[in-house]
Amino acid sequence: MKNKIRMYRAMTNITQEELAKKVGVTRQRIIAIENERSDPSLKLAIRIARLFKVRVEELFTSD
Repeated sequence: MKNKIRMYRAMTNITQEELAKKVGVTRQRIIAIENERSDPSLKLAIRIARLFKVRVEELFTSD
């Protein structure tokens, strides 16, 4: 699943570590999602989207 997490992190000056802490996962999990090696659960996708104040559909697109 393609995502724009890295772009939104850059726009908001949030590090991977900060994002991980705010959404309750490890930095390694954020890295895996950003590099498209892993897809987030729906619950996690919603938490990330809420943090960036965007819709889930704006963060993630299917291949």
